[in-house]
Amino acid sequence: MRPAVVLLAGGSGTRVGAGVNKVLLDLAGEPVLVRALRTALAVPDVVRVVLVVRPEDEQLVAAAVAPHLGEREVLLVHGGATRHASELAALAALEQDLLSGDVDVVALHDAARPLARPELFTRALEAAEAQGGAVPAVELPALVRRDGGPVADLTGDARTVGVQTPQAFRGHDLLAAYRWADASGVEATDTAGCVSAWAAATGTDLAVVAVPSSPANLKVTYAEDVPAAVALLDARTPGLTGW
Repeated sequence: MRPAVVLLAGGSGTRVGAGVNKVLLDLAGEPVLVRALRTALAVPDVVRVVLVVRPEDEQLVAAAVAPHLGEREVLLVHGGATRHASELAALAALEQDLLSGDVDVVALHDAARPLARPELFTRALEAAEAQGGAVPAVELPALVRRDGGPVADLTGDARTVGVQTPQAFRGHDLLAAYRWADASGVEATDTAGCVSAWAAATGTDLAVVAVPSSPANLKVTYAEDVPAAVALLDARTPGLTGW
């Protein structure tokens, strides 16, 4: 594989109650973003790493990550007003690599998920190379209705699955999907949604498969998520390879 990793770091941190972008919050002595970036750089054979940030955060982000890069290079790209727009900006930056074949599979990851491990990226990338697309998924506790009945009574399916990142896709399919979405005015809430909409609209034979993950692949969204992430870091053992 010739993978690229896109880190999406364009959030505002409003829900976490911070005065700065949540990816710049301290997590056990390092910014959240730095932990996600270190993992992206550790993905085997990674060709490109793209970091998507808000224009107003560029200097702060650059200062935060520079001490951790060594000889490695990371491409900083300005994101848009929505997640979809930020993904489109990242793919524009990767377009020549995708067209030339220098990059053939892409993983897109929320930089606010700092605990994902390189193994999870590899699983998603390998599944995407084989099937077209892959998303990490974890089974969630069953839901109940207000009257106490299980959701399975309504849906026929007792399983509730949460979808995480990194989400990975073949490069040429990903580029085609976002070109189609841009031309069609389609905007999805995540990468898999956009690719699936494109595949359905164009009749493209592409499967987006699930790869196993863990609830420990936590996303920093609220203030209490930071100490929870610290606790998960403290509890890590070599046997926990799912996150």
